Amino acid sequence: MKLLPAGSRRESAVVWLGGLLIYLVLTFLRRTTRMSLENESEVFARFAAGEPVILTFWHGRLAMMPFVYRGRGACIMNSRHRDGALVSRAIERLGIEVVHGSSTRGWVRGLKGLLAAHERGLDIVVVPDGPKGPRCQAKSGVLQLARATGAPIYPVGYSATRYTYLSRSWDRLLIPKPFARLHYVAGEPVRVPASATPEALEEARCLLEQRLITVTARADELAGVPSALSAEWLGQASDLDRKLAV
Repeated sequence: MKLLPAGSRRESAVVWLGGLLIYLVLTFLRRTTRMSLENESEVFARFAAGEPVILTFWHGRLAMMPFVYRGRGACIMNSRHRDGALVSRAIERLGIEVVHGSSTRGWVRGLKGLLAAHERGLDIVVVPDGPKGPRCQAKSGVLQLARATGAPIYPVGYSATRYTYLSRSWDRLLIPKPFARLHYVAGEPVRVPASATPEALEEARCLLEQRLITVTARADELAGVPSALSAEWLGQASDLDRKLAV
């Protein structure tokens, strides 16, 4: 058997151990927090019916999203760089499949992997402002997936009554503290017909962005998160309202 170079073995060990640590931290947080959901009836009814959906949320709110999932199986695209590999290891331990790719590298390969997962009846998970932003600005890839699959896109947001967030990271990742209450909010779905024109895709992208901003701000409101961040998002939503009205 051919051995990996020492550097590669070290890298693999770091990724394995880092992924395990992230998984253990997230599992601890889930066991020490309580959850509530708002507007979940339609998306959870689709889970019960076994009809695949596309779930979306902002990168800054991804930490606890695996724990609200109730479908038969899900697949997410994640990047290959070290941070992405660490997260992938943790996500896989939580029962979610990972395909490699991102909007900046390997998108076609990742897209094919997501489409194959959909064909197997899995739900697709997309973080539309990942992997590196701009924060809270949806990219068009998720709309292309919706057009190809016919699956509705559901925006979901969450917040926590006790939390810390990484203020120096581009996404301002929010991490709940133990014994917090987590508030999840599901929004109305965005649907993209197979015949959608580029103009219709852009309109759907703006609508999805607006709804993601709104559900995240609503989750912050329920959790009592200081209004400055939500006000910023709601200001973005107002700008999008004006675009959609044109």
